[in-house]
Amino acid sequence: MSERAQLADWRAQCIEIARQAGAAILKVYASDFDVTAKPDQSPLTEADMAAHRMIAAGLAQLAPQLPLLSEEGAAIDWEQRRHWRRWWLVDPLDGTREFVKRNGEFTVNIALIEDGVPLLGIIYAPVFDYMVHAQRGAGAWLRESASGQDIALASRRPAQAPLRVAASRSHLDARTVQVLDALGEHERHGLGSSLKFCRLAEGRIDVYPRFGPTSEWDTAAGQCVLEAAGGAVLGLDGEPFRYNRGPSLLNPDFIALGDPGLPWRGWTDGLDG
Repeated sequence: MSERAQLADWRAQCIEIARQAGAAILKVYASDFDVTAKPDQSPLTEADMAAHRMIAAGLAQLAPQLPLLSEEGAAIDWEQRRHWRRWWLVDPLDGTREFVKRNGEFTVNIALIEDGVPLLGIIYAPVFDYMVHAQRGAGAWLRESASGQDIALASRRPAQAPLRVAASRSHLDARTVQVLDALGEHERHGLGSSLKFCRLAEGRIDVYPRFGPTSEWDTAAGQCVLEAAGGAVLGLDGEPFRYNRGPSLLNPDFIALGDPGLPWRGWTDGLDG
């Protein structure tokens, strides 16, 4: 089997793993669940752990030779991770705050990384039965719930004014406000979790600026989807995001673009902090 065909086979199987994790999440979502706090005070529910267990088991069966880095898995020391060439990077429930609010805007994120670059990306929002999947060099697709058919995704290029901007309801900080002001006339769209990357890939929004803490598992699947649809996820140095960069799993600030040709540097020059 060729490398491209193997990745396509893995992508198909990861779609099913994501659906199984979504079903486990929905069982908890329908119950009177408890919420606890992680050491960083972010929320944790049984749904996070149930999805993690489902995904870990499925990926171990699919490719037992590959390591797994999951938000809800055991911490893995940099001295071990630094030798990884190919691995799974997973957020079993991206948007736990949205889960707790019961607004449906949370996702299962599965990415395959090679040498820091996302090769596969699967994002599934179980409440909406919304599935997006991508393979680097092959494309990005929305899978229709009713027919099971895949619709190819393409971001809006060239983007046209007024730009449509994803500005998180939970994380709107002063620097994001500065960027929004620099954009001039625009439309603001609030949306939770990795769904922002999906909307960029669909051409429904144009810009997603993010300043402040995110982790590698928050962005990897979304980056794969958006890049395969023609967009970009860039650090403020202009370089595409890469993963497993060092001991810290926190991302730097970034801007995600449906149209990589947008003059984003002019929006971010002189940011406070």
